[in-house]
Amino acid sequence: METKREERLLSLDTLRGFDMLFIMGFAPLVVALNWCYPTAVGDWLAGQMSHTAWHGFTQHDLIFPLFLFIAGISFPFSLAKQRSRGVPDRRIGLRVLRRGVTLVVLGMVYNGLLQFDFAHLRVASVLGRIGAAWAIGAWIYMRLPKRLQYGLIVFILVGYWLLLAFVPAPDAAGASPFSPEGNLAGYIDRCLLPGRLNDGSFDPEGLLSTLPAIVTALLGMYAGEIARSARLGSGARKSLWLAGTGVGLVALGLMWNEAFPINKILWSSSFTCFAGGLSFLLFALFYYVVDVRGWRSWTLFFRVIGLNSITIYLAQPMIGFSHLNRFLFGGLAHWVGEYAGEPVGEVLLRAGYVTCCWLFLYFLYRKQVFLKV
Repeated sequence: METKREERLLSLDTLRGFDMLFIMGFAPLVVALNWCYPTAVGDWLAGQMSHTAWHGFTQHDLIFPLFLFIAGISFPFSLAKQRSRGVPDRRIGLRVLRRGVTLVVLGMVYNGLLQFDFAHLRVASVLGRIGAAWAIGAWIYMRLPKRLQYGLIVFILVGYWLLLAFVPAPDAAGASPFSPEGNLAGYIDRCLLPGRLNDGSFDPEGLLSTLPAIVTALLGMYAGEIARSARLGSGARKSLWLAGTGVGLVALGLMWNEAFPINKILWSSSFTCFAGGLSFLLFALFYYVVDVRGWRSWTLFFRVIGLNSITIYLAQPMIGFSHLNRFLFGGLAHWVGEYAGEPVGEVLLRAGYVTCCWLFLYFLYRKQVFLKV
């Protein structure tokens, strides 16, 4: 969903590219660099490059909610553009539904739909959650008055907290309601989700935990509304509004963590607030630097990724980037590893993978080929 060219936020494409870089091979590169030159700071950074096992938060836990947040930012621009052209809300709603369903189907394709092994197909997916949460959030944003939207957000976050806190899984008597075995979200997935669950008994992109993810999408839409607001005046002032909102949400998430732990797998209400606040802060930073100050010369590397983010997400399991990487850089990495040590060779191999992915996207960028859903 694109805005008019003069309204397009270069910061949005840049931030999306920055976010996707970590699942395009950059996270393993950071780990390899620390293996090569271990330091205390490097140990901490390497630890941030993987998800937390259950409660807690790392940088890697922000990738998914930030992407969903970014998907929400562009919707106020797209909605205003379509309405200015006289497109009726019913048609806009159908487009929203089509996009949501397309992402759900693409998520199942990513999980192996074309293998036709439906008994073992994982129906839930990252793209599926993005599609469902974004589409429902867009409908709420488009159709409901603001006061009702805010009330619904409170109802979802508080209701989800109370539901998980006081209704434990019936098949896990005695287990904590916030534990992997005892949470209600996992029980609902076991009962209702067909096919294979991600870890056998629970799916992190399951049904009930999609509810707070809708709030994440809505938070992105409110960020986009701030960015396009004429009432707020200058870009610097908008950046302050974005940053202030981010600080408030981070504080709320940390306070809520005491009663409902920050948990990406459950997409807990505290996680929704905390990750949403960090997303606001990152967008405020990128928006101020790129669109307000106009410092754009450094953004091409990230925009090449951001403009084809879904392409590279789908392409990695479908295209042999690992084979291409070893073909191009495997010999050099092995030779360097022989003389400088295996960790140095591993760094070169990890850097080669990122290079192969980026060059593929740069080729598409130069040809102006972009996958739009």
